[in-house]
Amino acid sequence: MTAQLPQNPGPGPDLQGPVGPAPAVAPAQSTSELEPTAAPAPQGAPAIELINAARWYGNVVAVNDLSFSLGAGVTGLLGPNGAGKTTLLHMLAGFLAPSAGTVHVLGRSPNRDPSVYRQIGLVPEREAVYPFLTGFEYVRFNARLQGMRDSDQAARDAILRVGLEDAMDRPIGTYSKGMRQRAKVAGALVHDPQVLLLDEPFNGMDPRQRLAMMELLGQMASAGRTILFSSHILEEVERVGNDILVMVAGRLAASGDYRAIRALMTDRPHTITIRSSDDRRLGWALMADPTVFGVELGTDNLTVKTAQLSAFRRLIAGASRTAGVRLFEVVSGDESLESVFDYLVRR
Repeated sequence: MTAQLPQNPGPGPDLQGPVGPAPAVAPAQSTSELEPTAAPAPQGAPAIELINAARWYGNVVAVNDLSFSLGAGVTGLLGPNGAGKTTLLHMLAGFLAPSAGTVHVLGRSPNRDPSVYRQIGLVPEREAVYPFLTGFEYVRFNARLQGMRDSDQAARDAILRVGLEDAMDRPIGTYSKGMRQRAKVAGALVHDPQVLLLDEPFNGMDPRQRLAMMELLGQMASAGRTILFSSHILEEVERVGNDILVMVAGRLAASGDYRAIRALMTDRPHTITIRSSDDRRLGWALMADPTVFGVELGTDNLTVKTAQLSAFRRLIAGASRTAGVRLFEVVSGDESLESVFDYLVRR
């Protein structure tokens, strides 16, 4: 996915219409364990493709003119509340038809072609588990919905992958929030889907469980699966992968590698923190270059502002040699995903 930063995301209502309750899994891919009812995906088709897709509820526009495509790997879906993230995931899962434009998963319309359901797994944000079922019964139920021949073994395998085997025989109603989330993930991947859609999947998980889930998603992506997950916690997205989709008021504000997106933000200065053997002397040397428009001397570092990061990287080495200063540390303080997200939302 190539990094894209639209010149003007455009106005749009910061609203998202209601959607109906979603099951924990949208039925998925045909494998050796499945009845062969799913048609093969067209050769060369992207896993996920939207072309000018929109969804509205009366006068409320939830998703407006989205165009992007995704292949194998993990992509984080970011945006403030009401940005349209859940509506987008539900269109990809086939629960909502686009009001305009095209939505394709594996070359097929999830709203019109039920055969693609065997290749999609969905973890909804809302609670979609039956409290009276045990974890094993719930996951096996999803396996049976997918038509898997050995649903018992498939359920055990999925539960093992999410680390829930010690509680698999307990009713889900006795689970913590994090355990219920893992049960939902197990139900969504029990049929080994090609495309996995997750809406706030890490909610309620403790740090150890989050790390284990991130590792699992990374393993699935390495195996060629396409994973799109939404999250409000930027650290989660940054740790799982580099590619992001940023939605603001129903529109796509940016897409691609967040570091590449940051590099495209030429109207926002880059802040560089430097530690050296003589910060004052280095600061004088850097101020002589036109790419540098701000230098601040701190107690134990130097802060430099520049609009041309690549040019500055070439400058710093030569300037330090000319000034006879040794560099100890050069850190770009605003290259994080958080800075990118904050910029795009404010913009």
